Amino acid sequence: MDVIVVGAGASGLTAAIQAARKGARVLILEHMDKAGKKILVTGNGKCNFTNEKQGIAYYNGKNPAFVLPALRQFGFAETLQFFKELGIHPQNKRDGYYYPASGQAASVIKVLLLECKRLNIEIAYNVGIREIHRETEGFSFHTKQGIFESLCCIIATGGKAAKKTGSDGSGIPYIVGLGHKIIDLVPALVQLQGKQSFLKNIAGIRAEGTICLYIENRKKTEDFGELQLTEFGVSGIPAFQVSRYVSYGLLNHKHVFVLLDFLSDLALEDATTLMEQRFHTYGAGKSAAQALIGLFPEKLNRVFLKEARINLEKPAQNCSDKELAALAALTKALRIDIIGTKGFDHAQVSAGGVDTDQINPTTMESRIVPGLYFAGEVVDIDGMCGGYNLQWAWSSGFVAGSAAADNIRREK
Repeated sequence: MDVIVVGAGASGLTAAIQAARKGARVLILEHMDKAGKKILVTGNGKCNFTNEKQGIAYYNGKNPAFVLPALRQFGFAETLQFFKELGIHPQNKRDGYYYPASGQAASVIKVLLLECKRLNIEIAYNVGIREIHRETEGFSFHTKQGIFESLCCIIATGGKAAKKTGSDGSGIPYIVGLGHKIIDLVPALVQLQGKQSFLKNIAGIRAEGTICLYIENRKKTEDFGELQLTEFGVSGIPAFQVSRYVSYGLLNHKHVFVLLDFLSDLALEDATTLMEQRFHTYGAGKSAAQALIGLFPEKLNRVFLKEARINLEKPAQNCSDKELAALAALTKALRIDIIGTKGFDHAQVSAGGVDTDQINPTTMESRIVPGLYFAGEVVDIDGMCGGYNLQWAWSSGFVAGSAAADNIRREK
């Protein structure tokens, strides 16, 4: 075989298709019973497969700029055209997020597999790989089903997020065995777990706000959007966006906490003035709890008042300026100490992976092992919510498949 791709996910299928389109004979080895299981759960089953907003600001890793050569070769425009030709009609749902018009992630898998079939790409399922060896000419794959051989190898095994979809970290030992360094894998785009006892009292609340992440009392990053408060902590896209930094902070045994700002459009001084108006100017005949009705969800109001040590039944106009200043500060910075995340099983992706210093960003070929290529989440690149991880899968897969086929042609 010319090229063996390990992994039939988004990046592996793209790599296989591109290599075959350039004339290579391609076999995919997949340890699950079906291809593309992780694609099925993306975008809540609707598959947010790309985003028109691109650049290093949307990617993370040791070296986010590593994505640029791949994106220049196969970026947003090329992705739309690729899928249009396969049959996916792209639909811009909101703010640059693109989905298949069918609204079904299964459509994306089906058209990729149809193209594999058209190109005579073989897919071997339920293949348990034991070892991958670099031979004098090419690679050998020692599996429970026997030995497979190829001239080039593309590893697209994913990270460790969502084990039930096949992304279980099983590819990492092969990569280490071939001499590559792995940046620690941690959960990313995942819910955060807090220790405050009041969390159980605000579970179920959804409210717009800003989450500010602090590691060892230094602000690391922030994000704005709909926060989802749960009995265990904080969820929602803003929490997902900061979660990779939380995971690395906790991995390094650092103190991690977040401050939630529910009045992001107001400065603290203005928030204090707002409280004075609601309690003193318009608070006649109202209790402290009643003075907040209509500003925040009522369960959140009760937590704010309790944390500010204001009795819920206290007449609003009797609340002191000091109490209202403390209340305003809480609405701008409700602190939750983070003790963990919901882990790999709940994460959309994992951060970390093959050290990008050891990969040529223009070809995705190993700088250590000639003929070895990487694609997708297995590389130390992770994107934000919004189609960025799938865009990286398509881009890196395209580049790896193209470069591997070119390599074969030169050798022949």
